[in-house]
Parts: sequence; structure tokens; C-alpha cells
Amino acid sequence: MAEIKKIAVIGTGVIGNGWIARFLAQGHEVIAFDPAEGAEQRTRKVIDQVWADLEKLGTAENASKERLSFVPTIEEAVKDAYLIQENVPEREQLKKDVLASIDQYAQSDAIIGSSTSGIMPSTLQAGLTHPERVMVAHPFNPVYLLPLVELVGGKETSEEALEAAKTFYASINMKPLVIRKEIEGHVADRLMEALWREALHLVNDGIVTTEEADAAIIYGAGLRWAQMGPFLTFHLAGGDQGMRHMLEQFGPALKLPWTKLEAPELTDELKEKVIEGCESHAGDTSITELEQKRNEFLVKLLDLVEDYWPESKI
Repeated sequence: MAEIKKIAVIGTGVIGNGWIARFLAQGHEVIAFDPAEGAEQRTRKVIDQVWADLEKLGTAENASKERLSFVPTIEEAVKDAYLIQENVPEREQLKKDVLASIDQYAQSDAIIGSSTSGIMPSTLQAGLTHPERVMVAHPFNPVYLLPLVELVGGKETSEEALEAAKTFYASINMKPLVIRKEIEGHVADRLMEALWREALHLVNDGIVTTEEADAAIIYGAGLRWAQMGPFLTFHLAGGDQGMRHMLEQFGPALKLPWTKLEAPELTDELKEKVIEGCESHAGDTSITELEQKRNEFLVKLLDLVEDYWPESKI
């Protein structure tokens, strides 16, 4: 049986609750802090809703929803924690203030991971007493199902802290990807953002609807990417010679102005196209029902991915 570790979760919005669900499902004790009214009730409701999905994926022998407790201060939450996961809103000064409080009260060797999707760790760790244990630990929604977590160290993050974090996140069935250099937006979000910008252009120019753009990914590239990602997919496009032939034959096309690197202006007209398109596509299906369908799909898909890539390189 894996050692039970005490984990602190600061901020219990969508991402924070996702972390809590994953930590509990992997048998750990979670101490949560969120000053928002009704935070604990919302978190426990989320845990109840997603627990069946977690059980389908497989929970730890000692997993229990009862190992969650809320406390009234950051100090109480972090003082005995092995790892602290910060998930407050994406405002730089707010995150720095919260991390300063965590740094003040946490044990000196505790790992501090920020779920920030775009702020660089060097910015977050500046001025802290123990900046060497602070890093970005950026997950993807829904955190309780999707395994990728991007670990990004700042200028003062120690290799020991990064290695300890990598080991821990791997122990809760995640795929920790250690990013070699810190950049705004990290890696996966930058890749998704490029596709999102192009999709907005196609909708804005009247080439496709939002539903048609989604279909192009669902029934085309998305199916391949779920198994191999963009590079290995193109490696196959080169035939027996793989990427070498692919670049020779199709490389010159990269200079053709097919795509638009700049995002389109988010006008009221474009906003309405996107909003109305999504609402029309969803129809009478509620957000809760869409989330349930997504979770059922991801549970099945993750099993399939594991069948084909049982020994991932990350």
C-alpha cells in the first residue's frame, strides 16, 4: 500500500476540485482552503459526482472521500503538508501574495506547485524565502481524469524539488512532463492556442460553423493525435522513409500562407457567432450532461491509449 501523504489544496475552483478528486482517489489526505462562501459544499458535491468515473479508472486501495477536510486559514492547510497545490485565479499579484503566505507557513522542504496556465515560475517565486521548492505544476481539465501535468522550474527551482515532484505526480497516475525552459503559456496550451486562433479565423471568415470546425478535429486530426501526437502522425505521412521524406516533400508547403498566426479581433459579431454556434451544437444538452459524456469518453479513451502506449517516455 502506498504511503498516505498529506496534501494541501489552496483554491477550490474547477481545477482545485479536480486536484482534490485525484489526490483522494489515489489514497492521500487532503486539507483544503478556500475563503469563498459555500466552497466546501461545492467541492464535496463535485467529488460525489466524479467518484464513479475515478473508480472506473481504478482507485487506490485506501482511497476515501472522507480524507478531505477544510480549514479556515492557509497556515492550517499547509503547515504539515508534503505538497501544496495552489489554484487561485490567474492574477499575478494574487498568486504571488498567496504563494508568499504558503512559503511562510509550509515546511521548508514541502513541494509547492502552482496550477497557473501562463505565468512563469521565476515570476511567482521571486522574493520568497524558499523559492527553490516552488514550480509550476500545470494540469488539464478534468484534472481527475487527464494525466498530463507540466512541471516547469524557475530560475531558483532546485533539481531535487523537480525530481521529487516528478516522482510524486507519477505516483498518482499522472504523466509529468518536465519543461526544459520556462515560457509564457508553457507547452500544451501554446499548441492548443495555435489551433484555437485558426479555428476562430475560419469561423470569422464564414468558412465553417463552430460545429463543423469541431467535426474536422473529432473525425480527423483528433483521432490520430489521441494516439500519436503531431510529430509521429507526420512521421507516418512520409511512408517508409518517415519524417525524412515527409519534410522533403511537404516541408516547402510550410511557407505557404495557409494559416494566420495572429488571432482575429474578438468583435461582438465574432463572439455571437461562436456563442450561438456552441449553444446550437449543444442543443438541449446541459453543461452537466456534456461533462458526463466527456468523462465517460475519456475513461474509455485513456484505457485505449494505455493499451497502445503502456510504456510512455514521460
